[in-house]
Amino acid sequence: MSTANWFEIGKLTDIPRRGARCVDTPIGRIAIFRTATDEVYAIEDRCPHQGGPLSQGIVHGAHVTCPLHNWVFSLESGLAQGADEGAVRTFALKRDGERILMDTTTMLAAAE
Repeated sequence: MSTANWFEIGKLTDIPRRGARCVDTPIGRIAIFRTATDEVYAIEDRCPHQGGPLSQGIVHGAHVTCPLHNWVFSLESGLAQGADEGAVRTFALKRDGERILMDTTTMLAAAE
């Protein structure tokens, strides 16, 4: 597997099921989520509503609920769900066995 644009951010077992871990990057803090079915997603760790730490939210399916005001975001698209409006940036991840890798090109694009 080519890893030219990918860097390892940790192992699947570093993240509890239905939980998150954070990675500090030059563009800010990114939350890496693991679902109950071991899917992994990366989104910015800041709710656009009032800046709540999404990494501390409740993971349900492929969504996370902000711990401050219960806004729900899709981990796949970053879009707020229901009547709420807004979005958080998402970042490409892939798994190589237990390793989780993040795409540097999506991070660079977000920095522009």
